[in-house]
Amino acid sequence: MTADSPRRLSLAALPRVPAESRPPVDPRELRPRIVHLGIGAFHRAHQALYTEAAEAAHGGGWGIAGVTQRSRSVVDALRPQDGLYSFTERRPDGPATRVVGTVTEVLHATDDGTRLGALLASAEITVVTLTVTEKGYRRDAATGGLALHDPLIRDDLAGRPAPASVAGQLAAGLRARLRAGGAPVSLVSCDNMADNGAVLRRLVRDFIAATPWDDRDRLLDWITGSVAFPATVVDRIVPATTDADRRTAARALTVDDAGAVTGEPFTQWVLQDIFAADRPHWETAGVRFVPDVSPYQLAKLRLLNGSHSLIAYLGLGHGCETVADVLATPWGEETVRAYCAEAAQSLPPTEGLDLPAYIDSLVDRFANPAMHHRIQQIAMDGSQKIPERWLAPLRELRAAGRDTPLLATALAAWARLTRDRPLDDPRAEELRRAWDGPHTEAPRRLLRLLGAEDLADDTALVASVRAELDPGARPPR
Repeated sequence: MTADSPRRLSLAALPRVPAESRPPVDPRELRPRIVHLGIGAFHRAHQALYTEAAEAAHGGGWGIAGVTQRSRSVVDALRPQDGLYSFTERRPDGPATRVVGTVTEVLHATDDGTRLGALLASAEITVVTLTVTEKGYRRDAATGGLALHDPLIRDDLAGRPAPASVAGQLAAGLRARLRAGGAPVSLVSCDNMADNGAVLRRLVRDFIAATPWDDRDRLLDWITGSVAFPATVVDRIVPATTDADRRTAARALTVDDAGAVTGEPFTQWVLQDIFAADRPHWETAGVRFVPDVSPYQLAKLRLLNGSHSLIAYLGLGHGCETVADVLATPWGEETVRAYCAEAAQSLPPTEGLDLPAYIDSLVDRFANPAMHHRIQQIAMDGSQKIPERWLAPLRELRAAGRDTPLLATALAAWARLTRDRPLDDPRAEELRRAWDGPHTEAPRRLLRLLGAEDLADDTALVASVRAELDPGARPPR
């Protein structure tokens, strides 16, 4: 089938799509005003939808130039479709599919590095958003700053023409922007990291400070006054797209869609209101703007993301395939509730945040049988996710003298998998080597690999993890 076949979604084929499933705005009227780094399924099922709804309500021509960092698969899927793709909401009463039209172009970060650099320098671009996953930031586990020893960072600092790291791309883009007149811009991390705005600001500044650029001090001064790094909290469960999802989309649209994505009915976006330049009227689409997002960040990281990781590792050990499979076990819901009750003790009281209701909503979302959210997807990159999801609350609770049996169970479930099966993790080989030598010392070695020397020296915690490991895989008692 050729790229311009009327059987494949595109601007030319859009009239074939049922009217109720077409975009609420004309994609031809949009232009790139946002650059998004990491145009995977989550962005297309979350921020892109909010941007489209804001455009439909208020206008402004807010199109998105989407950039993929590694694989060309998204470029190959969306470029022949003129950036169009479908979103299917997995409702318990049946799927609902529609076309999304906010993506105006799709780029590969290095193959299309010249175009990316030009966009980042352009005053037309006033917002840059990111969903590159935790590992995409190339942080040093010990310091939290930029991992200057990372090969990708090292090669970018050596002057690679098209930077391959996110920090390098942003630093080069900001430098070009300053030289082009210095129009203000907002860089918005939408990844699951505490204080993600401050993290991104530090990494960009760390990269610039490590360069040999003669204008680096001027660039750093300009960033202080002209570049905002709002913190944000994003929430929507977006499973990996399957062939069955693509068939569902094709039936609804009457054309094929190689870029189809799906998600749950629930969606949330909380943004710190410190933008440096123009932005879409996202508030008209349901985005909540607040002075401080940290209470929402902590609740999501420690309750939703933390319990997600726990049931993923436990579920893999019990032969489950999806989150709903875990919730259907005799122990699934009880485990989620017990874990959340424990982790919630580390959260500050927050006006407007009803924790019991939030936990109830998590159970309902996880149990949605229409989601088919594979726990193997959630289990990926554990070494990057666990420090903020589990280790931060562990430190706070243990410092307060509180018991942490569910967090110990969580660590044991993850540790067991590092021992018993190959992992999809950037540090997989290091994690496997932690089991060389006496296995009784493996929990300490694993914690040290995660940068948690303090917890590795916590004898009672390590003993609890060992006790969970010794009997083999089992649900919490």
